[in-house]
Amino acid sequence: MVKIEYGLIEIEKGGMGMKCYVCAKQGVDEEAVAICIICGMGLCLGHVFKEELLVRDVIDWGFGEEKITYPKTLPRFICAECKLAVEQRKKGSQK
Repeated sequence: MVKIEYGLIEIEKGGMGMKCYVCAKQGVDEEAVAICIICGMGLCLGHVFKEELLVRDVIDWGFGEEKITYPKTLPRFICAECKLAVEQRKKGSQK
């Protein structure tokens, strides 16, 4: 039985929900609460990282550009492996 409330899907105990990939590799049966935005891996609360992505714009006024960073950010969920890959890219661009 699937019950939908406030945009969240609740699955009755014993249902076929997505499992955390990292936990499954360790032999643990844990429900996934998020999906990595980069690789698509199902993640439980213990293995998910939440990051805030800045929303930016560049407006060309014809006599120069204005860079704007908006106050609200976009949340994204990411796994540990993808987080490390993204961080190494950030470190490499700072050199």
